[in-house]
Amino acid sequence: VQLVDSGGGLVQAGGSLRLSCAASGRTFSRYVMGWFRLSPGTEREFVAAINWGGWVISYAAAVKGRFTIYRDNAKSTVYMQMNSRKTEDTAVYYCGAGDGLRNYEREDEYDYWGQGTQVTVSS
Repeated sequence: VQLVDSGGGLVQAGGSLRLSCAASGRTFSRYVMGWFRLSPGTEREFVAAINWGGWVISYAAAVKGRFTIYRDNAKSTVYMQMNSRKTEDTAVYYCGAGDGLRNYEREDEYDYWGQGTQVTVSS
């Protein structure tokens, strides 16, 4: 599976942005899809995950209520709508795909990764 992340950019605090992750290769619909982010000086952290059927598995506490993950299997794409952005949301965002995951919040459970897209939130 090849994943291509897009949609990042510069947004003011309180604004909205939608990230996309387009997949190609093997059957997209079989995979759990997750979003992670990496900020300077930190480790890559879990943001959200969604299962093959479109049911949201979980959100990180820091984004719950502000971010929405969803997928379109017909387009082999997973999205993340980010509202009410905060400066601490500034990071490189990555999507991952995994099959047979046991712990959706662990990045080492995912098999494939996008290249990442930079999101910068200004105050």
